[in-house]
Parts: sequence; C-alpha cells; structure tokens
Amino acid sequence: MLNSVIQANPLREGLGSRTAPESCTLVIFGATGDLTHRKLIPALYNLAADGTLPPAMSVVGFARRDKTDDGFRGELREAARKFSRQGINEELWTSFATMISYHRSEFHDITGYESLAKRLDTLDATMGTRGNRLFYLAAAPDQFEVILENLRKSGLNQGKNGGWARVIVEKPFGTDLPSARHLNDLVEDAFPEADTYRIDHYLGKETAQNIMVLRFANALFEAMWNARYIDHVQITASEPLGVEGRAGYYDKSGALRDMVQNHLLQLLCLTAMEPPTGLDADAIRDEKVKVLRSLRPLEGAEVAKHVIRGQYGAGAINGKRVAAYRDEANVDPESATETFVALQINVDNWRWAGVPFFVRVGKRLPKGGTEIAVHFKSVPPVLFKATGEAVDDNVLVIRIQPDEGISLRMSAKMPGASLRIEPVRMDFHYGTSFGKATPEAYERLLLDAMSGDPTLFARRDEVEQAWKFVDAIHKAWAESSEDLNFYASGSWGPAEAEDLIKRHGATWRRL
Repeated sequence: MLNSVIQANPLREGLGSRTAPESCTLVIFGATGDLTHRKLIPALYNLAADGTLPPAMSVVGFARRDKTDDGFRGELREAARKFSRQGINEELWTSFATMISYHRSEFHDITGYESLAKRLDTLDATMGTRGNRLFYLAAAPDQFEVILENLRKSGLNQGKNGGWARVIVEKPFGTDLPSARHLNDLVEDAFPEADTYRIDHYLGKETAQNIMVLRFANALFEAMWNARYIDHVQITASEPLGVEGRAGYYDKSGALRDMVQNHLLQLLCLTAMEPPTGLDADAIRDEKVKVLRSLRPLEGAEVAKHVIRGQYGAGAINGKRVAAYRDEANVDPESATETFVALQINVDNWRWAGVPFFVRVGKRLPKGGTEIAVHFKSVPPVLFKATGEAVDDNVLVIRIQPDEGISLRMSAKMPGASLRIEPVRMDFHYGTSFGKATPEAYERLLLDAMSGDPTLFARRDEVEQAWKFVDAIHKAWAESSEDLNFYASGSWGPAEAEDLIKRHGATWRRL
C-alpha cells in the first residue's frame, strides 16, 4: 500500500462528471523500452506528486531482459529524474518506488503469464488492488498478437474477485485498413470494446480537450463556427527533427500513416464535429466518426491535385548542417517515403460545405509545433477602402504544443491622429492563466483508463474509418512516385505545398 506521501484525489475535473481512478495493478509489456522510461513512469510519478493516483496501486514491468526489482527501480528513477516535468523528490520517490516490481518473461512463453497471474493475486492481497488489472502494450506492434493471445489463454483478460481487466493499445493501430481490422479482431477476442483503450497522446493534451469547451461553451464562437463565417482551416504539425533512430519504422510508414491517419485527423474531427448529445464517451466519439464518414474521398487523379508529398534533402537546422533523408542510417537510398505531406480535405456536410481544411505535417522544418488555425472570412472592404488601409482577416489559433493556449488575431486602430489599422492579438496561455503546470498527455490518459473513461481514446470504427480515407491516398501513390517533391531541411516544405493553398487565395501560417 502506498504510504501517506501519496494521497488520492476523490474527484477531478474533466469534460464531464468523472469517477475517481480505481485501485489497480498496471502491467506494462515492454517495460524496458523507451516509452516506459520517457513517458509512462514519469507520468505516473507526476500523478503521485499531484496526489491523483488511486489509494492502492502497483506497477509490474513485464519484459524479456534479466533484472531485479531494485535494478529496475534504479533505472526508472533516472528516467523520472530526467523526464518528469517537476523533478525528483527523494521522499516521494522512495514511497513511489515501493509499488514497482519487475517480472521477467518472453512474450511468447505462456508460463510467464501464468506466473504473472499468481504474482498479481499476491499484489491484490498485499497492496489492496482489488483484482483490477490494467495492461499496457508498450512493446513493438509485432508482439501485440502473442501478448493478447497469452493474456486470453492465461485468463488474465478477466478481473479477479469482481474486479475489471482493461487493455491500453499504443499506436500504430495497424499499417492499413486490413491490418487495423486484424488487430482490432485480435483485441476483441481478448477484451470487449468497452475495456479496450486505443491511445492517441494528442487527445490527452489540454488544448485538444479544450476545443470542445471553446466551441460549445462560448456562444461567440459556436455561432460563427460554420461555412458562413469561416474561410478555411489550417492544421499544422511541424518538427525540426529527422527520423532520430526510427528509420526502420519510419521508412515503412511515412508522414501520412505516422501522423495524419491518427493525430491530425483526430484534431480535424474535434474542430469539425457537431455538438454531441452529451459528454459521455460514445456521444462524443459518435460525432467524430460522423466527420470521418463525411470526408470527401481522395482517390486517383484527385490525390495528385489535393495531396502534396515531400522528402527532406540536406540543409541546415538552427545553423547546423543535417543530412538528406536518403542519407540517414537504415534508410533505403532510393526511398520514396514522404517526410512531409500537405492535404486539402473537404468535409461534405451542411456545416462545412465549401470550407477546405488544409493539413500539413513535416520533419526537418524550421520550428516545432502543432496548431489549428481557423481563418474567418474577410469583412466587406467598402468602409475602409478610401483610407487605403488593408484589414487583415480574423484568425483563431489553437496551440496544441508547445506553449499550449489560444490566441485571436483582430484589427485595431493604432494610437494617433490618423486612421491606421494594425492586427493585434489576444492571447491565452495555459501555463500562466491557471497558475499551475499543464499535465502531460499520458498523465490524463492513464488516469482515464484507471477510471474507466474512454472519451479520449479512439474507438474501433474511428480507427478503421481513418484508415479507409488514408489507404485511398496510398493506393494512388503506389502507382507512381513521380509526384514526390524534395525540400531543403530548414525550409517550410516543398514549393508545391504553397501552391496547394494559394489556389484558395491563402498562404500557410508560419508558426
């Protein structure tokens, strides 16, 4: 049992009325990997520091390497020290570490799961975790099938003594629609949909969650959130990094599968969805699926017209020379994998008829960040025409990362005797407005899984509908690589991406 240093918070705020996270054992498959060290353990430690963990909890790392409990805890302490948003408090860490243990087994060895079951029974008795088990698949995707199968065979997919069993599945959720359906079938054989949590960390970010509140709790915006007032929407995710050791995965995936299919389409859905009938998980996810079903398919010749793909060449980032993608280690020197993609997406429904959504993502761009920019239509120019003053359009920018917040660009008169109009910005920052640090995405998502709240997790039909849209684009690309464009590292992507948005009379925002 955790000592008094770690207190449980019985209620917490969220999109709706949420129950407290329940006592449980979290089993992490692939516990020696990067995700556990960089994200999961720091997130759990931060929750402990904030007093929001359940009153009784244990964490079991499941992996193939030989380690002792103390050795494993020592590695995790260094990870928490390096990656936690609030540093290490030694007294808190000592208490927190008592809930962590290590279980050595091969993923394919059923006896390892059988011995894990006995260990979990013991933890229920000693830690008070009530037979509740939360399994996190942080291993490589090619291990998901054997892990899920052995969880089912060993009976670990069932809670004990009236408790529950849930599974968190990390992305990627397949590599195309058939593989996504296969993975979903495998999960469904072991866990019902209600106990399956497909994690997309973008949905755990505070600003992503705040999109619904911004839209539906403010009459000012909801009344204008439609084709009558909005000219177009831009969604951008940029990063200055290259493949950073992920070439083996990335060269088979590319920007479209790695980012657009999940993260950016999720942001598009939150921006475009209709008001849900309630704040329960399925009401919200129903509206997101409706958006995905309303996306105008991009197929055949339409792909070349509305989708730009690019690959970074050599260049400079922050004054440092960097290699071309094809010169990166473990990348095919003839690779046609895209590191940049820009799309014009149309949502064919009543609210968004004629409003294009321009989506772009890229590596080796000058600046890192993710944002949604809603560009409103111009005011009639007649009033200020005689003055010669240009009036900029209003733009509402929702910053997902970094520096989460919201800003609104509007026009104002400059002080002085003459009439001069300049754009000004009203700015809201999460970090300064609420006087406390913004929780990391994994903190919120882990708490929700412990609470049994799937609102911020992807449902099966969401995943498959998104793959259906993306697969049509990949099919067109597979038939020709002639439309692969190249751009210098440190630039904002290929010139063709600028041409894509200029056809609408707009330009890409610079982050």
